[in-house]
Amino acid sequence: MITLNVNGRSQEIDADPEMPLLWALRDLLKLTGTKYGCGVAACGACTVHIDGQPIRSCQTPVSAAVGAKITTIEGLSTKGEHAVQRAWVELDVVQCGYCQSGQIMSAAALIASNPNPSDADIDAAMDGNICRCGTYPRIRAAVKRAAEIKRNGGAA
Repeated sequence: MITLNVNGRSQEIDADPEMPLLWALRDLLKLTGTKYGCGVAACGACTVHIDGQPIRSCQTPVSAAVGAKITTIEGLSTKGEHAVQRAWVELDVVQCGYCQSGQIMSAAALIASNPNPSDADIDAAMDGNICRCGTYPRIRAAVKRAAEIKRNGGAA
C-alpha cells in the first residue's frame, strides 16, 4: 500500500510505485478532472501540483509523490472560488475544455509565485500547455485577471 496526500487528505492506494501518478489519481482515486492527453508530458492536460509546483502527472511515478502534498483540479477549490477558476468563468475561456484543468493548474502555480505576471512570465509558465481550440489570448487574459483578483484579496 502506498499513502498519498491528495487534496489535503491521506489516501491509501494499492499501486505499483512506478505507476504514473495520473492513473493513480484517475483510476484508483476516481479524481477524473486531471486529463490524459499525450502520455509523454508534452501537452499539459495532466498537470497537477506537487508541493505547489506544477508537474506532469503522466510521467511522474506514484513513488515520487509519496510524502508530498498533491493538489488536483478538484482540490484547488471545491466551489470554483479560486482566483483562476473565477477568471476562467468571467472571461469565458473554455471552448472544448479538455485542456482546461491543466491550464488552470499551471496558471494557479504561476500566480501563487508571481502576483503580477508579465506576458513573458505567462508564456514561460504556460509553455507546453497545449490548447487545440487556440484560446491562448483568452487564457493569457484570464491569467492576468486571476492575478488581479488575487491581489485584490480574492481566493487563491
